[in-house]
Amino acid sequence: MSENPTPVTLSRRGFIGAAGAGALAVGLPLVARAGSADAASPAFRHGVASGDPLSGAVILWTRVTPSPDATPGSGRGGASTVTWEVATARSFDEIVASGSTSTDAGRDHTVKVDATGLGPATVYFYRFRVTGGPAAGAMSPIGRTKTAPAAGADVAEARFGVVSCSNWEAGYFSSYRFLAGRSDLDAVIHLGDYIYEYGPGEYGGKNGAVRRHSPAHDIVSLADYRIRHGQYKSDPDTQAVHGRHPFIVTWDDHEAANDQWAHGAENHKPSQGPWAPRKAHADQAYFEWMPVRPVVSADNRHIYRRLAYGKLLELSMLDLRTYRDISADQFSRQSDDPSRTIMGAKQMAWVQGGIASSTAKWQIIGNSVMISPFLIPPLDPKTTKPLTELIGIPENGVAFGGDDWNGYVADRKRLLDAIDHAGKKNVVFITGDIHMSWANDIPRTPANYPAAGTVATEFVVPSVTSNNIDDILDVPPHTVGDVAAEAIKVTNHHTRWVNTDDHGYGVMTVTPAAAQMDWYFVNDLADRRTGQRYAQSWKVKSGTRRMTKAARSS
Repeated sequence: MSENPTPVTLSRRGFIGAAGAGALAVGLPLVARAGSADAASPAFRHGVASGDPLSGAVILWTRVTPSPDATPGSGRGGASTVTWEVATARSFDEIVASGSTSTDAGRDHTVKVDATGLGPATVYFYRFRVTGGPAAGAMSPIGRTKTAPAAGADVAEARFGVVSCSNWEAGYFSSYRFLAGRSDLDAVIHLGDYIYEYGPGEYGGKNGAVRRHSPAHDIVSLADYRIRHGQYKSDPDTQAVHGRHPFIVTWDDHEAANDQWAHGAENHKPSQGPWAPRKAHADQAYFEWMPVRPVVSADNRHIYRRLAYGKLLELSMLDLRTYRDISADQFSRQSDDPSRTIMGAKQMAWVQGGIASSTAKWQIIGNSVMISPFLIPPLDPKTTKPLTELIGIPENGVAFGGDDWNGYVADRKRLLDAIDHAGKKNVVFITGDIHMSWANDIPRTPANYPAAGTVATEFVVPSVTSNNIDDILDVPPHTVGDVAAEAIKVTNHHTRWVNTDDHGYGVMTVTPAAAQMDWYFVNDLADRRTGQRYAQSWKVKSGTRRMTKAARSS
């Protein structure tokens, strides 16, 4: 057990509604020691962060505010020279890696370095110091991070916090506070919607806008995206969790605009100009402000990538927005079109090849939108094809929304077939986006589950704050939502558990014997000091491809 406290149109965002104090004592001392703004010079008012841990390297991040007017997106402020140091102890008596870099307004005064030459599976402490420029002498908070195990190492256990969908206006990021209060995590995996692009009041929660977005409009320009990232990084709970654990991230849609695809987005208007520049601005600000290691190839820079934890697991982080076709129309047969893609050909080949060649015990897929079928009703194509052709519905059943993998049935089949043909028994998708909690078996044929067998499993974590069913309908929790959850399970037998109303996070524990997710829910998004409670646990035993309910492991 950790020190974690116990007792612990139909657009996609409209779809969910259509579908039917002891903790603070643990968290706050850690915040002060490991990355809060209180502990550092005002020049480091956005904290520190680390990410993408390898066995010998980790990304280190911060932002320098060289002068009071050099706010995010302002384009103001002189250049800075910044020294970074990594040590095995908070005292920094033994510095194991160090270096110097520079930053200026051209990169919004952000600093990102790849600290190499580190040892595997080791906790390190890091800090930054401004050694040249207007803020010379300023010292950052001390961050804590951890490297991955060595390649080929026998790893008995890996544990990750898992989060998604953190909307500033909908409430406080208490889930981050609770994760910052833990010492047993190897990393935190964020599955997308780290920021939201909406203007003030456009997408709040049940409590309205608990706090207001800045700038006061939909973000479109590079300056806009930088300002919004800066606002999110000003949050004390965000700074606490980044200062405590390395992050492994991917984006979903709101890092640019709602329901984005390769050539546009639902929340992009003609008056906002062409889509391509807006997407480029969003991507640039993301790479500046997030502790992510982009993969640079001969022809592009991309975010899909793979990290390993010894022989235990490989974690493949997907990009399901940049290369996709436009979402399928609701209740149409577009989802059956074999030419439609959610990943693009290059990424599909990369993930298929990676799974097939993996020698790790587990293949974990960081997946921003739900891959399990979510259908009404799940039809059997072998017996109902004439009917589906006659009435014009998809032969795999009517999907609730076309923005997730249900709108890209052929791409899903290509990926699942690759898993099946490779004989992989331990593929687990971890997913965000839908603002609910799910434990799913992924069936070969939804209408013939479980007889036709399963291919993989899926853990879906709830939103940190973003609206779910009770928020959208403005009803008490566990009224309409509980009815919806039961209806979902009746028509989707491969869904073993679903919670539609609670916000929080997951903790995934992977051992050679099993992969398990423990869900934790926070009590009140509008209360920065809210408590939390343990909810439920599900696991998949090695070789079974099936979910079973479990006792809490974390």
